[in-house]
Amino acid sequence: MTSIKIVTDSSTTIEPELVKELGITVVPLSVMVDGVVYSDSDLEEGQFLKLMRTSKNLPKTSQPPVGLFAETFANLAKDGSQIIAIHLSHALSGTVEAARQGANLSGADVTVIDSGFTDQAAKFQVVEAARLAQAGASKEDILAEIAYVQSKTELYIGVSTLENLVKGGRIGRVTGLLSSLLNIRVIMEMKDHQLNPIVKGRGNKTFKKWLEEFHLKLSDKSVLEVGISYAGSPEFAEEIKARLQDAVPTPISVLETGSIIQTHTGEDAWAVLVRYE
Repeated sequence: MTSIKIVTDSSTTIEPELVKELGITVVPLSVMVDGVVYSDSDLEEGQFLKLMRTSKNLPKTSQPPVGLFAETFANLAKDGSQIIAIHLSHALSGTVEAARQGANLSGADVTVIDSGFTDQAAKFQVVEAARLAQAGASKEDILAEIAYVQSKTELYIGVSTLENLVKGGRIGRVTGLLSSLLNIRVIMEMKDHQLNPIVKGRGNKTFKKWLEEFHLKLSDKSVLEVGISYAGSPEFAEEIKARLQDAVPTPISVLETGSIIQTHTGEDAWAVLVRYE
């Protein structure tokens, strides 16, 4: 029986102990700060934020090279394993395309999936796939479950400044926002590979009001799990957790997002990732 191995990229925010326990392979994106290239996987918690604060220019993020994907896939397939690679939305990065090209060059049996998301919203798919693979599920069953999890996932992100999104060229994908409103608080939902603004306002009360309304919404639904990610200080992320935990049956994980997401969201951003039954 062929075993199946799960691959993702470093924009998927997962607890390191889970990566180890489930045998997930993480291919790192990289980020360049004032001419120095750092691998996303090598940056310690809080380290990137310090670099971003002192950098003269907005850091530049890069997808993993096609060759790295080809090599990773070929190595993993040496024992005859099949591979399922789950990556961040093509709207945010060319990573999924690089993975497809790498898969073609690798000679391995690789199925590349666009998760439609990033961060812990992609984690839901990756972890579920890895658990099923460990349990010996077939490739068809795993792919069906990935699609199901994707259909039951929501991603909300709150940013305190639009500066990084504008400079990084990602604002074009955030429809209907004026770049002159740089000090505005915006909450966006990621749907069909688009970041759609759902709330705009000034000051933190914008976030707090949304949180109250969101707590109400969750209380009415069958929630399976929630993840919270943050860039900068975890303070508001912890506040979100305290507010939402009673509506969620499993412990909410609060994790610092990687350098790739932080580059685009800027400091004091947060995300709420929800998976329904």
